[in-house]
Amino acid sequence: MKHILPIVLFFSFQWLSAQVFDVETIKNSGNNDKRINLVILSEGYQASELAQFKTDAINFTNAMFNQSPFKEYTNYFNVHIIKVPSNESGADHPGTATDVTEPASPILNVDTYFNATYDSYGKHRLLYYEIDGFSSNNTQAKIMDVLATNFPTYDQALILVNSSEYGGSGGMFPMAYRGFWGNKVIMHELGHSLFNLKDEYYPGDILAAEAINMTQETDPISIRWKNWLGVNGVGIYQYTCTTGNCADWYKPHQNCIMESIDKSFCSVCKEGMVEKIHSLISPINSYTPISNSITSPTFPVDFQLNLINPIPNTLKSTWTLNASNFANDVDNISLTESDLNTGANTLTVAITDATTLLKVDNHDAFHVYTVTWDIDNSALGIKDITSNIANYNIAMYPNPTNTFLNFKFESDVDNTLKVDIIGLDGKRIKTITISNFQTNQVDISDFSTGIYLTNFYSKNILIASKKLVKN
Repeated sequence: MKHILPIVLFFSFQWLSAQVFDVETIKNSGNNDKRINLVILSEGYQASELAQFKTDAINFTNAMFNQSPFKEYTNYFNVHIIKVPSNESGADHPGTATDVTEPASPILNVDTYFNATYDSYGKHRLLYYEIDGFSSNNTQAKIMDVLATNFPTYDQALILVNSSEYGGSGGMFPMAYRGFWGNKVIMHELGHSLFNLKDEYYPGDILAAEAINMTQETDPISIRWKNWLGVNGVGIYQYTCTTGNCADWYKPHQNCIMESIDKSFCSVCKEGMVEKIHSLISPINSYTPISNSITSPTFPVDFQLNLINPIPNTLKSTWTLNASNFANDVDNISLTESDLNTGANTLTVAITDATTLLKVDNHDAFHVYTVTWDIDNSALGIKDITSNIANYNIAMYPNPTNTFLNFKFESDVDNTLKVDIIGLDGKRIKTITISNFQTNQVDISDFSTGIYLTNFYSKNILIASKKLVKN
């Protein structure tokens, strides 16, 4: 999800000129093109206060990556700061909120770069980059201009405001104050902006929608977080309020940071966040050999992965040579002359994540990452090795089911997958071929009740297996 922004943006019929600021990396886990890049912009910090901004950003970063699931996937993130000086310190307090008796704070109007403003949309603690949506359009364009000029390949940008008064907001660019609860506010807002999580206090009818952690479904068999029911406090909890349609909506937990910032992320939110991380970044940082990197190799020939490991490492690898299992859960193997056929050979390694933060057996989607080497071997030795890499997001739903089963996958390669449904006796019951970005519905109503195994093959190479429950 790398945002590539133009250097100059046209907005509201005005050109915004590019301005270069000091950019510094405060957390480096690897190359930016192989990591999720968080970019923190300063707001309301004068030039003389930018050292304090760096300290505040580091404190936030340390707090964030001490919280699950960020701490398990810390190696997947880089954090950068853009030091944008303001002419004055702090944020505006116009005193126009309708949810408090004004002035609840001293009325202030300060000259800051992104015009951070309390009392936005009439809410005292809503700290936003303008007083309302209409005014924020120009400021949003200004934010995008700063990013386009200084760090165009960001994944998520957020704004840290030099204020000690509680406040924050979500949206495209989350914003939070630098005070005691600021770190938690930013994590809550990142839950919205980067991971598509909903508030678990009722957000209002306009914002209510089906999401990872919000639904109108109440059937335990069909609810989107069915795999977590009864675990770690996960249930089907009705939203409570006195206005609107909140009684129609349900959430998975009663003690989640998406409801109250003094809490941590619940299991359902963590699972959704890990899924998003998997969709953004492959765990395969690099591999060898790459195509044409070996000329006239001698045996044994080494094949190696450089993986981005979670903490603790939960990645699993399956190495397949010519459609037969060769090795498991290792990062490198060596092939001898006797391992290869004369002529064409195919070596594939498939990587999956076995983290307990995902309940894969009953989960709709899962990710598989592969490297495939085509090895041309002759009596005189290996003539050529070519390689390619592929990512697969595979969905099989609903599971369990008693009638229809849907298969879908998305990949960065133009390919088809073969799916075999196998009984516990080892007999193949059904074979389906699915195409990239298409959904295939299969009728399994005539299957006997029980557990089946679904095997997924790419070019006859087994890349994943998943349990299917027929009820």
